[in-house]
Parts: sequence; structure tokens; C-alpha cells
Amino acid sequence: MGADEITPRVFPNRFADAVGPTVSGPDRDRCRCVGYSAETRPPIVSFHRERQDTSAPGWRHLLVLIDEAAADGRTVFKPFVELSAPERRQIVTLPPAIAKLTAVKHLVLYGTNLVRIPPEIGAMTSLEVFEPYTSHRLHWYPYELTRCAKLANSTVSTRVLYGNFKFRPAFPALRPLTGAGEVDLATLDPGVWGADAVRSCSVCGGPVDHELRQVWISRRVGTDVLPLLVNACSAGCVAALPEPHSGYVPTPHTGGPDVVQPAARW
Repeated sequence: MGADEITPRVFPNRFADAVGPTVSGPDRDRCRCVGYSAETRPPIVSFHRERQDTSAPGWRHLLVLIDEAAADGRTVFKPFVELSAPERRQIVTLPPAIAKLTAVKHLVLYGTNLVRIPPEIGAMTSLEVFEPYTSHRLHWYPYELTRCAKLANSTVSTRVLYGNFKFRPAFPALRPLTGAGEVDLATLDPGVWGADAVRSCSVCGGPVDHELRQVWISRRVGTDVLPLLVNACSAGCVAALPEPHSGYVPTPHTGGPDVVQPAARW
């Protein structure tokens, strides 16, 4: 081999088997919620407003796949591989039924159209590897993900996260306190609250019935520092939250354009 000849390095595609069948037409939507740099980030951001169509074929197919995985006790779950492209586009959140997947150690959500993950993911107590990589409309995660105590490895597209260290996009503004009777917590606008319902406290697991306090906190989960949405039932549960990860907003906060974030690091 001559001195000017260089053998190219070949990197394996870890997600080659995580992509479902392709057909004409898109299998997911695009968004520019957080921008791509400090120059393109918008000053105000909001949650995605999409509601899940529970009558869609993709949703019904996903429920069947979850039931099958729960029944056979599989440890690796890659549901979107088995959905057609139109079905994948129909899924904007996972069903609460994922709470049944207590044997799953490796969850792959590669390249999905998801805009939110339900708090029931916290019941997946065997989870060790979490890979929502290139699911570019997932800008935040539920605090309940921290209940997956064995979770040690994650692959997340961090550039699309609220408050990411690369260029610090803003967080959606939250209501710091909502009293009983002010809103029906069973029928919420996901564009305002980040969910279509809040039933239990992210911190203590108890019912949320007297008041709801929403805050953001950035914590390491697996390999990545994630913006986590907390739905707390009391001021005491907010006070019980751990310290945020170093290099991020140093206290739990309610988001909005006035939150002062550390300088971007890239």
C-alpha cells in the first residue's frame, strides 16, 4: 500500500434492523420546534398538540404487538419494525399498556413519529437500554423514566431536546400551580400540558387530585441528560426532587423564555 493510500474505516450501522418496511410516502412528520443552532432556535416553544387517534390501524397493531411481547416475556422490543410506514406515522405516543412490558430490557424506538412518551414507561423496571435515536420530535421525556433503575445505556438525539447543552433551546412554559376544579385533569390539551391526562404524581406515585404542580428538571438517565417533565401532587414532592445535573438549570423550573440557562457548550 502506498503512503498516500488510506484504508477507509467502516462503521457498522447499529440500527440496520430497527427500521421498518419502506413504501412510497413519508413514515413520519418533521418539525423545527427547537431549531438547529443558537441562531435558529425560537425564543418561545410549545408542546406538540397532536392527539393520538386510538382508532388508527397503527395504534391497534401496536397494542397487539405489546400484548404479544408481554405474553412471551421477550427482553428486546422493537415494535416499529413490524409496522408499515403509514402505521408508523399514525403513532404519536406509546400506549399506557407498555406498563405490562416488565421483562423488556432493550427498547428500540428508532426513527419514529412520536412526540411524547407516557409516564407508564416507569413500570418497565427491567429496562437497561433505551434507544429512541432519530425520533426527532421527542423533545422531552417523563420524569417517571427515572424509575427504571437498571437503565444504564441510552441513545438519544440530544440536539432536538429542550435545553440541550449544544445550543440551549427554550423549554415550554408550565403553569406552576393548578388547583382542584380549575381544569379537568382527565381531559387536558397536550399542547398546553404535555399530556391529554395526568392521573398520578411523577414523584410519589400517588393520585393527583387536589393540585397539580408542573416543573422541568434536567437529569442524567442512562447515557444522556434529558429534560424531564414532572407532574407533582404537592409542593413537598417538588421539594423532594433531586438536584438537576451539573451544567443545566440548577433548580426545577417552569420553563418559558425568561429561564436563564448556562451558556451553550458547542
